[in-house]
Amino acid sequence: MNLKDLSQKLGLSPTTVSRALNGYPEVNEATREKVVAAASRYNYKPNTRAIRLATGRAMAVGHVIPVETQHEIVNPIFADFIAGAGETYSKAGYDLILSIVPDGDEARVYREMKSRGNVDGVIVHSPKHDDNRIRLLHEIGMPFVVHGRATGADLPYSWVDVNNRRAFRRATDFLLDLGHRRIGLVNGLEFMDFAIRRRNGYTEALVARGLTAAPSLMRSIEMTEGLGYQAVRDMLALPDPPTAVLVSSMIIALGARRAIEERGLIMGRDVSVIIHDDDLSYMKNGGDVPIFTATRSSVREAGRLAAAMLLDTIAGTLPSASNRLLEAELIIGQSTGPAPQRP
Repeated sequence: MNLKDLSQKLGLSPTTVSRALNGYPEVNEATREKVVAAASRYNYKPNTRAIRLATGRAMAVGHVIPVETQHEIVNPIFADFIAGAGETYSKAGYDLILSIVPDGDEARVYREMKSRGNVDGVIVHSPKHDDNRIRLLHEIGMPFVVHGRATGADLPYSWVDVNNRRAFRRATDFLLDLGHRRIGLVNGLEFMDFAIRRRNGYTEALVARGLTAAPSLMRSIEMTEGLGYQAVRDMLALPDPPTAVLVSSMIIALGARRAIEERGLIMGRDVSVIIHDDDLSYMKNGGDVPIFTATRSSVREAGRLAAAMLLDTIAGTLPSASNRLLEAELIIGQSTGPAPQRP
């Protein structure tokens, strides 16, 4: 079925149908819903080339990853986000363009994308404190949405984020309620906004119980299994080791578990562990009973939401600074238990 056939079935002009399918704001919502439903019913797929010619849009969205963080591409968290975003792009007839660029070359790539017109907007990944990409994208007029937030940014921007501070405060409170007082934190790199917020949640919970966060029990690392192993191994070698550890990802947790078992200890009995982001398609947290207690959030859903927000921004149907803050659930697994009694 082509556009003309679909238009005749609906009793609308081809122009109206095309504009409804492509998010033009002048089409009222009732008409848009009618057209979208009919397109789905008749399995109509717009001709992307025709849309590009008619609208002047590239019908593509960019994701720019610098070489220094290219490990993110094999990270199951990144993969789930891209999978969720890709679902949304595909339904809207958009392509995803993933660019791996030399370190420090992001600004040039964004400017070239804008001048060439090969993307209609971009998703910004791994925001830092006062991220200069926000200022740049405003300057060049490129529509964008940030996956996360950039504390200190003085310009408005749209974002989708999980409430990292609350998630880690809740997880720390849970461990404190179990009697733990020596609680370690193995965090992500703390120039990243999410890691700053997670540390804040952790320290707030300790301070509220009259405790002080011990520097010897806090690590800021790249989120790999090997570095997670080293961080927890070193903590467990301390004269007064932690009885519980809060870690920033499933991957770090695998290293933490290796370090615990290497010392002949049992996770959940001798040392409790809580992880973040266990709702992953390609790395499941056990079966019916989770292996790890976790602050759970769906990265795939965040990808869907960020992509939809960006497409609405491109279509002009969304305010320039919209946001969505997702809350994480606390899922109880086998990796936590009461604080062990020590001599």
